[in-house]
Amino acid sequence: MLFDVLRPAIFSLDPERAHRLTIRALKLAPLPGTPSYPDGLGIEVAGLSFPTPLGLAPGFDKDAEVPRQMMALGFGHVEVGTLTPLPQTGNPKPRLFRLVEDRAVINRMGFNNRGQASARERLERRTAPRRGILGINIGANKDSEDRATDYRLGTQAMAPYADYLTVNISSPNTPGLRALQDASALEDLLDGVIEARGRSGPPIFLKVAPDLEPRDIDDIARIGIEKKLGALIVSNTTISRPALASRHRAEAGGLSGAPLHDLALQRLRDFRQATGGTLPLIGVGGISTASEAWQRIRAGASLVQLYSALVYEGPGLAKRINRDLAALMERDGFNSIAEAVGSE
Repeated sequence: MLFDVLRPAIFSLDPERAHRLTIRALKLAPLPGTPSYPDGLGIEVAGLSFPTPLGLAPGFDKDAEVPRQMMALGFGHVEVGTLTPLPQTGNPKPRLFRLVEDRAVINRMGFNNRGQASARERLERRTAPRRGILGINIGANKDSEDRATDYRLGTQAMAPYADYLTVNISSPNTPGLRALQDASALEDLLDGVIEARGRSGPPIFLKVAPDLEPRDIDDIARIGIEKKLGALIVSNTTISRPALASRHRAEAGGLSGAPLHDLALQRLRDFRQATGGTLPLIGVGGISTASEAWQRIRAGASLVQLYSALVYEGPGLAKRINRDLAALMERDGFNSIAEAVGSE
């Protein structure tokens, strides 16, 4: 593959610079036609029809620059962001690290983005129809004095452009943000978001951290069901550190990629048990193959997302996983992805 030839050159660049060059290249590339997906991969979640359970996690397309291009690569949904009400530069550089030996990434980006107004302008300018589902991930500015208000403002600003909105309160790189996962704070926050969305707005998804205690899981599951959320996204990056080989292993920030796999899978199972299957779950963390995506689906995920695996596998990964997922579904005797959800 071309990516295999180019990978040494790409990996010789600073990770953040390599990422920006990738975004620029995608923006210059001609938009391909309608992507095709293997039969049987479609699934309905929160009233939305996803052509495949595989989606792109936020962080790759922070500023909503290339969602259609990523859909053309085989992702059935693309979640852009995290977008904050005001632009912010994020944390000091360097803040993104490849852990090549571990097939992992550590980031402490800090919600760097050009702000919601800038993203709205780009989304308004798009005239060609999208070929998949667009999720918009919203967060709070680091220096905000009222983060709950930031989420309400983000909901009002971005809901008209989103098929679904994700409330991100689980990044470890904005000090104090994860405290919003506490039960009382979370209830108040979601009440404000739901009110700001209105009756006709898109479904609300909630992205949670993997570093949760059992009581936190039960509280979040209960609140998600009571507030009629569209889905829970399990999970974000982890601040824990399993045994790692890379020289960057001690860097501060959120760890993603292969070492997150077991923890993210366990958290998915925990939330499946806590919700009793009454609230759709989206599995994220350490997914790089169809087998790992299939395992997450069998454990209770209606959808799955990835990002870090693209760093190591390249742009052909999504189509490869879609193809192999269809084969796994046929092998195990399922007619649809929906039949397989939670069948573990």
